[in-house]
Amino acid sequence: MFDSFYIAWKYISFNKIRTATLVACITLISFLPASLELLLEESERQLMSRAASTPLVVGAKGSALDLIMNTLYFGDEVPELVNLEASNRVMSTDLALPIPAYVRFRARGHPIVGTTLDYFDFRELKVSEGRSMAVLGDCVVGAKVAERLGLKPGDSLVSSPETLFDIAGVYPLKMKVVGILQKSHTSDDLAVFVDLKTAWVIQGLGHGHEDVTKIKDQTLILKRTETNVAASPKLFHFQEITDENIDSFHFHGDLSSYPITAVIAVPFDTKSGTILRGRYLSREETHQIVKPEEVIDGLLQNIFRIKNVLDAVISVVALATVLALVLVFALSLRLRQREVKTIFKLGCSRMTIARLLGAEIFIIVLISAILCGALILLVDYYANDLVRMLFIR
Repeated sequence: MFDSFYIAWKYISFNKIRTATLVACITLISFLPASLELLLEESERQLMSRAASTPLVVGAKGSALDLIMNTLYFGDEVPELVNLEASNRVMSTDLALPIPAYVRFRARGHPIVGTTLDYFDFRELKVSEGRSMAVLGDCVVGAKVAERLGLKPGDSLVSSPETLFDIAGVYPLKMKVVGILQKSHTSDDLAVFVDLKTAWVIQGLGHGHEDVTKIKDQTLILKRTETNVAASPKLFHFQEITDENIDSFHFHGDLSSYPITAVIAVPFDTKSGTILRGRYLSREETHQIVKPEEVIDGLLQNIFRIKNVLDAVISVVALATVLALVLVFALSLRLRQREVKTIFKLGCSRMTIARLLGAEIFIIVLISAILCGALILLVDYYANDLVRMLFIR
């Protein structure tokens, strides 16, 4: 038996291209369904675990999926905005703790999440280096953001404009990195956290500038009265919040009318959650309240419908590949008739030829299995990151 494997190995080693082609076909057709199953299982685990830990989300009426993906996973699609009054409304019910979130802007490709300190307690996020955000302009970054951008406490991070030529009011703000979060293996690792007011400064709703009462350049003054000074749009606005200019930053109007993307509502008990959901059921209601677990469950059902189609396609391709392999071996046997005759003349039986062919097939399948196993282990190891890149982000 060892002789058969030795001769088979020498043969497939000599025919490298043919062997490599067969190994690649068998490896891919085995690897694709297994890796797809791993990625879908990991995506289900990640999506459902974060959704199940988030009781309720309040937002503008519209796509519930966009609302949940933006609020929980900081997706690029920004839902219709609501204002801070939506959070105050939840607070006034005494049924749940409201956690407002404003997920709209980005910094070097990473989402900027404007929220309150309650969010960190809710998600059980701990600061591993530095401190939590305390004043306007502070930001705390997720573990992977710090790793990718090489950030540490004391560094700076500049927000990105929404468009290349954004002159309407979204100012690049130079934020101070004051803390690095512990790795949580969730979307929080990929986010930059600021307080709501800092997010509004990025949007241009809040700003800081030099004292207009002390301006000497009169071209910067539109109108001056005994009680008020109106400045020209040419007045320079600070793009970094420092100890020296922080007192000059201010907001105009009622903060409750300022925008947010959603409110995470954490009911005090099951009964409170049910009552709260009932208060958003009227037809005249401009807000919606959704349970993330139900929305993500619907998304996963659609994903698994697609998976069934992919499984069917892969099965057909696998059958075609097996038939092609059988054809290759059959044609190979016909082309090797001279070798077979030589083996017969040496006194070998048909069983010997069968053992030689079986040994060739076994070696090729074994190599494919080893490669397939290595690739599956690689996918399993990086499943967390692959899911975020392919499914969630």
